[in-house]
Amino acid sequence: MKNENPTEMGFLEHLEELRWRIVKSLSAIIIGSAVSFGYIDEILNILLFPTSRTNNPINIQVLSVQGMFLIKWFISFISGFIIALPFLIYQFWQFVAPGLKVNEKKFALPFVFFAFTSFILGVSFGYFVLIPFSLEFFSGIGAPHVENNFSIQYYFSFLTWLLLGAGVIFQLPVVSLVLSAIGILTPAFMRHYRKHSIVVIMILSSFITPPDPVSMLIMSFPLALLYEMSIGVSWLVNRNRT
Repeated sequence: MKNENPTEMGFLEHLEELRWRIVKSLSAIIIGSAVSFGYIDEILNILLFPTSRTNNPINIQVLSVQGMFLIKWFISFISGFIIALPFLIYQFWQFVAPGLKVNEKKFALPFVFFAFTSFILGVSFGYFVLIPFSLEFFSGIGAPHVENNFSIQYYFSFLTWLLLGAGVIFQLPVVSLVLSAIGILTPAFMRHYRKHSIVVIMILSSFITPPDPVSMLIMSFPLALLYEMSIGVSWLVNRNRT
C-alpha cells in the first residue's frame, strides 16, 4: 500500500531533522556566546550591581585560581543562550510544525514572539525584584561581626537559578497558547481549576524565593496574573478556532 501522504517523514527522517535542528541551535548558542564574551566585563558589572545596593555590605570573592576564567565562560554561555533564544524557539517550532494542522501553523510567529518576550520579562522581574529582595534577606540574617563574603561561583549559581527560573515560569501564557492551539486546553478548564492553581502557585513561589512570606507573596502575585493572562490567551485561541 502506498503512503497517502508523500510528504510525511519516516522515523529516520525525523531523527535526521532533529539532528540538524540541534546542530543549528548549538551553532547559534556558540556564536551568541562568542559575541557575549567580547562584552563579558560589562555583563559581569551588570550582574554584580545588585550586591552594591543592599543595606548590608556584600563582598564577592574568587576562591580558586581558575575561578574567574570559568565564571566568564559560564556567563558567556548563558548570555549566548539568551541571545540565541528566538532562533532556538523557531527551530523547535519548525521541528514540530510538520505534525500540526494548517490552522495551527499560523501560530508560529505569535509563539516565537510571546515565548521570547515572556522569557525576557521573567528575567527582568528576577533581576529587578527577586534578586534585590533575596540578597537583602540573606545578607541581613548573618551574625554580628560576621562578614558577608560570598563565593563568586555560588553567587552566580544563585543568580542563574533565580533569573532562569523566573524566565521559565513566565512561559505560562506560552504553554497556554500551544496547548490551546492543539486543542488540549480550554478557558473553561482553566477557570474550573483556578482555586487549585493558587495552591500550586504558592508552592512554586516557596521554592523560587527565599523562605520568607514577603518574597513568596511578591512572586505569587505575578504568577497569579500570568495564570489569568493564560486564560485570556486560551480564550483568544479557541475563539479564533470557532
